Amino acid sequence: MKMTDIIADMILDMFDDNKSTIQIQRNDLASQIGCVPSQINYVITSRFTPEQGYRIESRRGGGGCIYITRADSKESAIVSLINSVGSSLDERTAKSQIYNLKYQNLIDDKSVRLLIAATADGCFKGLPAETKNSLRAKQFKQMLLACID
Repeated sequence: MKMTDIIADMILDMFDDNKSTIQIQRNDLASQIGCVPSQINYVITSRFTPEQGYRIESRRGGGGCIYITRADSKESAIVSLINSVGSSLDERTAKSQIYNLKYQNLIDDKSVRLLIAATADGCFKGLPAETKNSLRAKQFKQMLLACID
């Protein structure tokens, strides 16, 4: 078993059904496993990403620590949508996705109005369709990230 797998498994074992946030002392974990602290960083940045349903917060000073929070179902659904959008998005598909989020009660009415306004074709007047759809996808993803509490 690779060292990265061992580290990832150990971190995952720290979570339980009642715990959605764990605190890691990087140096302590590294000495427990027998690796260097930078390997802990590598595993956290590559395997515990927002796209995979995790939030990372680092506290410096006084020994420092890293908090890893497992996303709730709302966050996971929005992150899954972000990952599925791709590099291009037309207005019709964006509207469909927005209304689907509202139907699932993942966003409120104000967010629906803002997302629809920001992804409307009128925001991208004068741009070629390819550029318009590429910008719309990027903007949509960023706005969805802002919807996560």
